[in-house]
Amino acid sequence: MKRALLLMLVMSAFYAASAAAVELLNVSYDPTRELYVALNEKFSADWKVKTGEAVTIKQSHGGSSSQSRKIIDGLDADVATLGIASDIDALHDNGDLLPADWQKRLPSDSTPYTSTIVLLVRKGNPKGIKGWGDLVKPGIAVITPNPKTSAGARWNFLAAWAYALKANAGDEAKARVWIGQLYKNVPVLDTGARGATVTFARRGLGDVLIAWENEAHLAIAEFGDGFDVVVPQTSILAQPPVAVVDKNAKKHGTEKVAEAYLKFLYTPEAQEIIAKNHYRPVDPTIAAKHASDFPKIELTTIAQFGGWKAAQPKFFGDKGVFDQIYQSAK
Repeated sequence: MKRALLLMLVMSAFYAASAAAVELLNVSYDPTRELYVALNEKFSADWKVKTGEAVTIKQSHGGSSSQSRKIIDGLDADVATLGIASDIDALHDNGDLLPADWQKRLPSDSTPYTSTIVLLVRKGNPKGIKGWGDLVKPGIAVITPNPKTSAGARWNFLAAWAYALKANAGDEAKARVWIGQLYKNVPVLDTGARGATVTFARRGLGDVLIAWENEAHLAIAEFGDGFDVVVPQTSILAQPPVAVVDKNAKKHGTEKVAEAYLKFLYTPEAQEIIAKNHYRPVDPTIAAKHASDFPKIELTTIAQFGGWKAAQPKFFGDKGVFDQIYQSAK
């Protein structure tokens, strides 16, 4: 009898411990690895204190559009933290994995941090690259990933396109010619932003890397002080959004913790971590505190292009502007 009672107590303790352990899968894009390592550690510790529940957050990283495709094809993401809104829209359009109005569920259009696009060059800037205009010069090798698979590459393309439009008084035909010249200087298209960084920083290919602001600073921290950041006069406000993947979270019983996880990203503690990882916080108090870390740049927004629902098919859909330009450039 005592043995049976002891076994029951052990089994009860085991099931109680199992019930109090939760696992989330955050499917994210290339440059966020280090950011979410820090955020996950802080959230898990806070959640344990508040609820007594142990939560483990697993990560998956890759080109944003490739990650979106993996979720659609069955990767069981509880949350998606991707590089552009259209990659999360695709989760609704292909399988109804979350509602169409997902961006209304969290502040700032479900964007807890922003970034922009800068240029990373070799130490001392031997090619004298000062801004976008220099990227089309003969003999300049430009590293940027593939806009068909990488959100960062799409922000890169649109930042360059906005410059070309402005430099050519809004003439789209001339902007196409300029962008074509830029891509003639691109020797290889990696699938994601991190792959492009490795190509430039570790493999030593190229004279300039078009990069997320945070990725440029990470390259210097990770690969050594062999690079300089060139901040162009104009760029684009990059807005990487986040969302609970409702269909999967409901299946896993993780809706409550997944929602709390994303809301945590807006807290002062998380915003501090975001700023320290070279993303631009959306909390105005934290942003003001770190203002000196983020140069002021004239930023266009995706609204100039009609939002992602218009920009995605026009520029990056099959036979869109990028396909037309790249085929001509090569």
